[in-house]
Parts: sequence; C-alpha cells; structure tokens
Amino acid sequence: MHTTISPFTLAHLREKQPVGLKKFGWQGTSPEFGDIRVVYPAGQDMPHTMTTEVRGGLIPTAVFETRGAHAEVVSMPTLNRSTLRVGDGLVRMSRNRWAPTHRGRALRMTYLGDVYRLRAVNRRAYELSRQPDSEDPGSVVTVRQSGLGGGRRMTVRAYGRVLPADVTLAVLFTGVDRSVLTRRGAVRAGLSRIFTFWAESQA
Repeated sequence: MHTTISPFTLAHLREKQPVGLKKFGWQGTSPEFGDIRVVYPAGQDMPHTMTTEVRGGLIPTAVFETRGAHAEVVSMPTLNRSTLRVGDGLVRMSRNRWAPTHRGRALRMTYLGDVYRLRAVNRRAYELSRQPDSEDPGSVVTVRQSGLGGGRRMTVRAYGRVLPADVTLAVLFTGVDRSVLTRRGAVRAGLSRIFTFWAESQA
C-alpha cells in the first residue's frame, strides 16, 4: 500500500507474432510497482472481440474487452459495448454520451467500493481520480503522451494515497480508444467507423 509514487514512463511497444498478428502497447518500470506492460490486442484472436490487458509485478492484472461488429474495424478497444475486470472483480462503468464538457463526459467506474472518474485533459492526456472518503484522501493519476512514431512515450504522475489498482486502471487506458471522452473526438470516431464500415462493405 502506497501514499506517493515516483513518476515513470512507458515506451511504445510493437511486436509481430509468429502468425503475422501485430501486437501494440506500452511498457516500462515503476520504481514502486516494478515492470508494467500494456498489450492490445491481447489473448486469443476471437471474432468481434478486441481486448487490452495490463500486467505488472506489484499491480493487479486488468482486462478491458470490447465486443460487437465494430470491434472488427478498430485498432484498439473502445468505450462502447465494453467490459472491464481487475483481477477477478468486475468494474462497473457508466458515462454521459451527450454531456458538453470533458468533465461531464468522463467515464465513471466503481471497483471494490471505490469510485473512479476518467476524464480527458486533451487528445494526448487524461486523468484518473479516485474519490476521497472519510478515511481516505483519494488519488489523482495523470497520463500524458509525448513524442512521435516509435519514439512515443506515456509519462505517468500520481498524487495522493495511491493504490495498486489506481495504477492499473490509469495505465490500462493507454491501450483503449478514449476519443469519445471529448465531443470532437466522439464525432471523429463516429465518422471514422462509418467510413471504415463502408469501405469494408465495398471490398
């Protein structure tokens, strides 16, 4: 159990599997939590399914899974029609698709009685907060992308009483399409999926 942690960086990951399937993600080392690795698509290649997995030495494993026809035309899981598990526990998720502000569009999660909020700062950064209660001041973890191409990095900074699950949830979303957390991103994502579905139908 931790109260503060040092900032750490995740480097972009790209691997080609023996069967030709490419895997992407992020990997790095936290001084307090050890090696951390985020990979997508993870697990077996299943139709209409896209999965991201995060593992680390001292953090719980989490799996984020998107199911549906749209999973066939996306490069990473999306927040639509998705489920999230941390360890053996199911994380409840909800969001207001029509809210006009970043805060209003935030993804709200509940895990083991703790309430989290994931909100976009901008296209390259986001913030995960765990709400305080009478016995716990909560925490805030910010993740910010920098660099281009294969030199991309994700810098993770945390404040407050940081728990292992906080780190797991924060880094997990480096491997999830978060675009719908902003109004402009939601429009771009919708248009992209429509075009991709149309292109697939013409092939």
